[in-house]
Amino acid sequence: MKLKKFLSIHILCVLIFVGFLYYVTIFIFLNDLLSLQSSTGEFHSFLFTFIASLCVFSFFVCVIKDPGGVPSSYLPDVEDHEASDQESKRSGLLKKKCDKCSEYKPPRAHHCRICRRCILRMDHHCAWINNCVGHRNYKAFVTLIFYGTIAAIYSSVILVSNALHKDWNFDGVMPFKLFYIATGVVVIGLSVTLGTLLGWHIYLIIRNMTTIEYYEGKRAAWLASKSGLNYHHPYDVGAYKNISLVLGPNMLKWLCPTAVSHIKDGLSFPTSREYS
Repeated sequence: MKLKKFLSIHILCVLIFVGFLYYVTIFIFLNDLLSLQSSTGEFHSFLFTFIASLCVFSFFVCVIKDPGGVPSSYLPDVEDHEASDQESKRSGLLKKKCDKCSEYKPPRAHHCRICRRCILRMDHHCAWINNCVGHRNYKAFVTLIFYGTIAAIYSSVILVSNALHKDWNFDGVMPFKLFYIATGVVVIGLSVTLGTLLGWHIYLIIRNMTTIEYYEGKRAAWLASKSGLNYHHPYDVGAYKNISLVLGPNMLKWLCPTAVSHIKDGLSFPTSREYS
């Protein structure tokens, strides 16, 4: 069932692009620059292959790993201060129900219209992994962006270095120039795009926000300012604690996409009120 997720045009395009980028980086640009037969060439070839492998592995984890759905047995806690307050209790329960799938929704869960279900701590639905990015695969998504950024920058440096050292004084140089320019634009553009995305998610991790919560928070902050109040994201419990909740308490495992033993059930989360 999980393998069916790979039957997607977007995933096929990603795999073809990664294969193309790996081939031209190692067997064209790096080979021209240092020669794969040299010790330096072998070292950079091994290092780039290692980074690219981690990127592909993280990609597979993102695709296969379930982002986390709401258990069918889930029932939210609603405070019932008095026995006569049944109407208030019923109203509170209705507010916690998803109006699309009619299931109870835990805090930070949102309904995905593509997956047709509520996703725990949903960040967004990503067509490039044919999956939602949520509670259980968010770390793998972050490591995917990280390794993808490193690989793209590494490839860009090799390409530019090769272009600067290459002798262009020979007949038929124009097709090679066009190839280098086109590839350079794509790889450098990819580096900037992935680097920007990585910076964005580092910001979200430090604040313990999802992309959805960021935009919800902007509106909440605007409404609070109109009332003369200050808005604080309720799940922001401090930078280091926020990072630990997403990447784990062990720094040595932060960049391992499958090191997720610290991930809880996703039905409740610590709040700033508990740490105040």
